[in-house]
Amino acid sequence: MRTKDMVIIGIMSALIITVQIGLAFLPNIELVSLLIILCTIVYRWKTLFIIYVFVIVEVLIYGFGIWSINYLYIWTVLMLITMLFRNKRSPFFWAILSGAYGLSFGTLCSVPYLFIGGIPMAVSKIISGIPFDVVHCIGNYVIALVLFKPLYRFLEWINQKGNDLIS
Repeated sequence: MRTKDMVIIGIMSALIITVQIGLAFLPNIELVSLLIILCTIVYRWKTLFIIYVFVIVEVLIYGFGIWSINYLYIWTVLMLITMLFRNKRSPFFWAILSGAYGLSFGTLCSVPYLFIGGIPMAVSKIISGIPFDVVHCIGNYVIALVLFKPLYRFLEWINQKGNDLIS
């Protein structure tokens, strides 16, 4: 792995951690989803490293729990979905995808509960989380609609500047 890649992974992981902690006081309003989408579009498969550094640091900050198991796969799912559509540049498209992801977040997080308490426990987790998922959906939609284009341009600019420095 090149030094440039390690720097990108470190900076983007730190940015995601910072915005996650900075907005933690708002229930289910977050920038993590949009940043993972943008990282995937700009940095492609390197985003896996960004995701896992983010998760490891989150575990170091908040401790290990079922949520940390969820974080290992739910962000990877978002990255893989984004890889399928990575050539799209419409903020409206990414707002819809990000909103849908927010709405499905609770369902994705219920997977471990299938193994712990079976289908009844997983379904009860999904149902009890619906109000939070609706807020998550709306928050993700609005954030992506407003911030996709400027953040995408910024990441592309930084990526280009980094390439210019290496050349």
